[in-house]
Amino acid sequence: MPPAIDAHGLVKYFGKRRVVDSVSLSVPEGAIYGVLGPNGAGKTTTLRMLLGIIEPDAGSRTLLGRDRPIDAAYQIGYLPEERGLYPAMTTREAVAFLGSLRGLPLSESRRRADRMLEANGMGEVARRPIRTLSKGMAQTVQLLGTFIHQPKLIVLDEPFSGLDPLNQQGLEELIRAERQRGATILFSTHVMAHAERLCESLTIIGDGKVRFSGTVEAARATLRARVHLVTRQADGPWRAALPADAVRQAGETGWRFILPPEGIEPLLGQLIAGGAGIETLSIERPSLHDAFVAIVGRSAVEDESLAA
Repeated sequence: MPPAIDAHGLVKYFGKRRVVDSVSLSVPEGAIYGVLGPNGAGKTTTLRMLLGIIEPDAGSRTLLGRDRPIDAAYQIGYLPEERGLYPAMTTREAVAFLGSLRGLPLSESRRRADRMLEANGMGEVARRPIRTLSKGMAQTVQLLGTFIHQPKLIVLDEPFSGLDPLNQQGLEELIRAERQRGATILFSTHVMAHAERLCESLTIIGDGKVRFSGTVEAARATLRARVHLVTRQADGPWRAALPADAVRQAGETGWRFILPPEGIEPLLGQLIAGGAGIETLSIERPSLHDAFVAIVGRSAVEDESLAA
């Protein structure tokens, strides 16, 4: 099965500045895929090139098997980072209008808008003007307008920006429901928690370049787990068994160190034999946030060394 999105070597200059530098990514059909990066990393420019809103200066991309994104326009739902709704429109008409822009007859758009608003707890505000809605409600309206024509590919640019935790949870549920329907979802974010909960695979961009592509687990595996060990005995010959990086942090009674490559079992055997008296032991697996900071931070250091 060909990927829903396949991009190779995308490059974009704004003036003399290269804001996207040879970005390649492949999004499998039916996946929830994340494009991660700090603010200014080139995420939005990459998404706009994928969608054909702006043309790349170099590289190629296909969307849903088509070389020209415009040929797949009616099969794509796009939520831009800059939100925009007509404030005088009613909630129902705003959702229906967005559907009509994607090829639905207006009468069908209105029927679908009524169903979707009711299903998402917004039936009571269907006749209210957009200007009277809260920010979270207005965001939901624009999201429903993005999904109303049941697109095969959904692209969301920083969809969680500005939403409170309850609305963020609602958006995650909407994304999962669209994936269950069979859609492919690509979204950009700089908030790792959403990507960790939703994505199978992702690409991390820093300074316009791909720093990592792969599964969430593979990203987390770029860092080794940390161990927190508390012993009943404060000292003894068993301390020689601790890894060289073991440190006792200020105000703590235990030790922290990186999980040894051979695992924890050999070390436990030595500690038990030495009479350390293990009180507690926990292994803290790195989060996607930890991996992201390490990957992006490491890439910044590498870029500085190359420039020097």
